Amino acid sequence: MSESIQFKTTQPHMLKTNKEYASQTLMGGLSGFESPIGLDRRDRIRALKSGDIGFVHSWDINTSVDGPGTRMTVFMSGCPLRCQYCQNPDTWKMRDGKPVYFDAMVKKIERYKELFKATGGGITFSGGESMMQPAFVSRVFRATKEMGVHTCLDTSGFLGANYTDDQLDDIDLCLLDVKSGDEATYKKVTGGILQPTIDFGHRLAEHNVKIWVRFVLVPGLTDSEENVENVAKICASFGDAVEHVDVLGFHQLGRPKWHELRIPYPLEDAKGPSAKLRQRVVKQFEDHGLTVY
Repeated sequence: MSESIQFKTTQPHMLKTNKEYASQTLMGGLSGFESPIGLDRRDRIRALKSGDIGFVHSWDINTSVDGPGTRMTVFMSGCPLRCQYCQNPDTWKMRDGKPVYFDAMVKKIERYKELFKATGGGITFSGGESMMQPAFVSRVFRATKEMGVHTCLDTSGFLGANYTDDQLDDIDLCLLDVKSGDEATYKKVTGGILQPTIDFGHRLAEHNVKIWVRFVLVPGLTDSEENVENVAKICASFGDAVEHVDVLGFHQLGRPKWHELRIPYPLEDAKGPSAKLRQRVVKQFEDHGLTVY
């Protein structure tokens, strides 16, 4: 990693009296983080590349949602995909997040480390797409591992090439979103391409990183027998690295955010999967020897 740089415009101790810093004190926002509010554009870019800052949307403490045990889930800003069923379109643009110091993030994790160790929990980076900020996330993961705390990356794997093999070694668990099983459907669902996800899954398996696969079941979009069969084959190709597959039924909880942001919502009238459909999909995964939740 690059060495920390010296900022010319704002130092951490100056932020305590800033009104904007004072407003960042609500749980679910950026409570307790020191944010380099005064940095100019050039310094922010340099700090982002070095991992001295990361652009964060929000964070929360939860249990058994984003990995095992009690977890601190940090939602990073920025995402290259535009999934039709995205719950957090407000995280798409990196500039809409708040820049947070690496040191501030590590101090926040230290505050909870005994709780994490007691519950088998840890820190999860989610998004948006946290792999858009590999320097910051990987530096935090390294510091977290040095504390003896579990690390988890929630990702589509679309930007897997951003991570070096050494950085993969600091990931204990990956929540890998396999959004489709063929390129045509993947393009329709996300606007991106599937192959990088497959490649990243194989790299995770080679580095003995445990994988929880997530597949969102959307009637009329991702539910065809052929698509599900292809997803199951992809998951099986990751071998014993896959601990289980989460078949997540589509819901409309994200729709209000699309409306608020005035973004046309492509699944306005879509419904969640029926019990019969879910049962069929679960069996398809199980027929490939996969454990399904």
